[in-house]
Amino acid sequence: MAYYFEEPSRTFGEYLLVPGYSSSACVPDAVSLKTPLVKYRKGEEECPLTMNIPMVSAIMQSVSGDRLAIALAKQGGVSFIYGSQSVEDEAAMVARVKSYKKGFVTSDSNLKPTATLADVLELKEKTGHSTVAITEDGTPNGKLLGIVASRDYRVSRMSMDEPVANFMTPMEKLVYAPETTTLKEANDIIWDNKINSLPLVDAEGHLKYMVFRKDYDSHKENVNELLDANKSYVVGAGINTRDYAERVPALIEAGVDVLCIDSSEGFSEWQSRTIAWIRERYGDKVKVGAGNVVDREGFRFLAQAGADFIKVGIGGGSICITRETKGIGRGQATAVIEVAAARDEYYKETGIYIPICSDGGIVHDYHMTLALAMGADFVMLGRYFARFDESPTNKLRINGSYVKEYWGEGSNRARNWQRYDLGGATKLSFEEGVDSYVPYAGSLADGVGTTLYKIRSTMCNCGALTIPELQEKARLTVVSSTSIVEGGSHDVILKNNPNN
Repeated sequence: MAYYFEEPSRTFGEYLLVPGYSSSACVPDAVSLKTPLVKYRKGEEECPLTMNIPMVSAIMQSVSGDRLAIALAKQGGVSFIYGSQSVEDEAAMVARVKSYKKGFVTSDSNLKPTATLADVLELKEKTGHSTVAITEDGTPNGKLLGIVASRDYRVSRMSMDEPVANFMTPMEKLVYAPETTTLKEANDIIWDNKINSLPLVDAEGHLKYMVFRKDYDSHKENVNELLDANKSYVVGAGINTRDYAERVPALIEAGVDVLCIDSSEGFSEWQSRTIAWIRERYGDKVKVGAGNVVDREGFRFLAQAGADFIKVGIGGGSICITRETKGIGRGQATAVIEVAAARDEYYKETGIYIPICSDGGIVHDYHMTLALAMGADFVMLGRYFARFDESPTNKLRINGSYVKEYWGEGSNRARNWQRYDLGGATKLSFEEGVDSYVPYAGSLADGVGTTLYKIRSTMCNCGALTIPELQEKARLTVVSSTSIVEGGSHDVILKNNPNN
């Protein structure tokens, strides 16, 4: 006889947080949103990879490209570059994120002294960088002869054939430093000399790195930016359970910080095989998340398989129609509550804390706070990030309003059949996702800033200054359909409403 769960399957929209006592110390600016991304022995060691905000972007073509990955890392979160593209293209996206910002940058704009002003302008158009290193052989590590910056030439007054040797800043007039210079020392030299860049050279005068003032300014502006030990942005990438033997090595070579299996359902042998392959070849050095699951059994399966974090949720995404087409899934709130309890149970048994990620079901910003209160360590968002400038989709104007395209990985447009563990089958015979639009919402920094302030404010209402404290102090109540109506504006005529 089939097993029946006693409790109904509930969504975030069926819950509210009941306020708790908040002291004068509970102000939004005092709230820390730091949260672990991967497993660790809680109380015995520090988490090897911690985020500054509890937000990651979904492994989707219409969401997580390299541009959004950079923007989200600046805010303190992590993007998972979509895996439904060639191995080479995904690895290239990861590499672009890792090389975008470092304290010590290997120059990607280099020319020989025989190059011309036309070559400088062409290179600037290609790389977007205005500082060009002039080396003896035109390579990133050639003997440095000088630097060309925007201040060194005037296009309107010079010939396009003018050799760079005639207008570059030569070494005898250049401020530079030895390759052993620390980042702090380099930044001090930049500020003391009022320059925008500092070349670091070896004993023979070969260029090793560049340090840029803009990188220092960027960190001052983005105090929560998420960097690795080399001062590069942290980035994740999606993999599947089919071509991992080719994809994983390429992503590691590109510098990826964390992987995640992108699959429609994680309680499967295919995922345990994939994790086992990674562990056999790389041990615990390579971090890999798995999922998705919706109950205790699914969590324990992936925990024992060796997952570094576990995603929760099936069928709750705004573009997902898995429940509609297959009748598989569970209300997101119920799933998070049960899996969080399983996570805590596993921690008590083993001493290992495995973070869980709530993936799907977020309609309003406050749903993120509910997910955290219910036990999620962070949330994965698709529709939310698809709305911003930095997502890789087109911005269109429809019926007078700006929108951005947004489609599911289970849609025919994505054709991401690799995420469905079908054995020998090559593709699905039906779709599990739709093709749609979402309202355009401007820049990611502005949108995320507003959302995080709401989360911090709500946490203060609960008397919590950290996510673990929220999970300890939160009091949740199920709401009726009538109280949901009561919670919005009602019994009034709204101004500027075209429907009035």
